[in-house]
Amino acid sequence: MSDLQVKTMAEFMQEGKEPEILFWVGSAGSFDDRAKKITRAFVKIMNKANVNFGVLGSEESSSGDAAKRAGNEFLFQMQAMMNIEVMNSYNIKRIVTTCPHSFNTLKNEYKGLGGDYKVQHHTEFIMELLSKKKLKITKNIKGKKVTYHDPCYLGRANNVYDIPRELISFLGVELVEMKRSRRMSFCCGAGGSQMFKEPEKGFQDININRTEEALSLNPDIIATGCPFCNTMMTDGVKNLAEGSVEVLDISELIAQAEGL
Repeated sequence: MSDLQVKTMAEFMQEGKEPEILFWVGSAGSFDDRAKKITRAFVKIMNKANVNFGVLGSEESSSGDAAKRAGNEFLFQMQAMMNIEVMNSYNIKRIVTTCPHSFNTLKNEYKGLGGDYKVQHHTEFIMELLSKKKLKITKNIKGKKVTYHDPCYLGRANNVYDIPRELISFLGVELVEMKRSRRMSFCCGAGGSQMFKEPEKGFQDININRTEEALSLNPDIIATGCPFCNTMMTDGVKNLAEGSVEVLDISELIAQAEGL
């Protein structure tokens, strides 16, 4: 990330400063090669908007989402309390993340353990930057047909439906909806820690079912707002129609349009 401006909270502390925002990168955004591209795209957007943000770097651990969904409450609480101790030591008040799994966990499940923060999904934060005129979308990708897949932990769990669609629409594309969308959206197959295990035997893998629905609309791009959804839909496209459709995060769409 040599071309990107990123500082750790420890570096800010050494300078006697506190950034406005903690960017929670998340496990996928830190270690998965595909998800790292989403991380870079969002950092480019924040750099363009001159956002004063920091990351925890090596001090960031798993949010505990995977452990909790898999039924290991003890491990979840250990991971959560370790993160809370670190964040409270830096006087963190506001967190932004590109991962709805982390977003949901940090926002709704840390409060009872002593971690009370304002937590935003990156699409909400980008919209805020636009509304405050700190960021402008000056270019578009007209002529593209895009369908948007609602991440479960962003949509049903936290009722964030409109903002991702508004951001996509700002790019001048044709936005087409899948039959199962918004509150009735269908899971990509990664929720509930299913990402980390083989699926049970059944008629069809969930991600294949969902990808078939998306491909039936003949889109140029399947847009997501979650690195896990991105992985599952990308695998579905590879299985059904490799090379025919791009699967991109909304931050990547904006960064691509703006030439970042």
